[in-house]
Amino acid sequence: MSPGLQAVAAFGGSLPGNILMSLGQALVVVCLCFDFVRAVSVPRSHRRYVANTVFRTLALPSILAMAFSVLIDAASGSWSDVAGGVFVLVAVIFRWHHDADEDSWWKGKGKALGRWLRNRVASGSFSVPATA
Repeated sequence: MSPGLQAVAAFGGSLPGNILMSLGQALVVVCLCFDFVRAVSVPRSHRRYVANTVFRTLALPSILAMAFSVLIDAASGSWSDVAGGVFVLVAVIFRWHHDADEDSWWKGKGKALGRWLRNRVASGSFSVPATA
């Protein structure tokens, strides 16, 4: 095993590593719970809108947390945990990409944030004053 993988495995077994892994797993569970609420809610309802917004917000951090978890499990040689983690990782990614047409707070925000950024750059309000 390479020294880098040994360091990753050692971090995964340390107290800070266990705390971060527990927080990451809690994030994944909350993300999947809101996905379940979204799946069983009535379409175009406020409950589904909120659940979809929370799911979309937590999906990317959940994917990163699961990828980190899978990396630590692979470095530790725990192959059954790697298989379970990859399954959850693929499920979250699939759900994130599969229901992209629903209404959420994030729908249309990319274009709106891009327009806002272009207006700020064009007006010069992002310019940094020169120091003396």
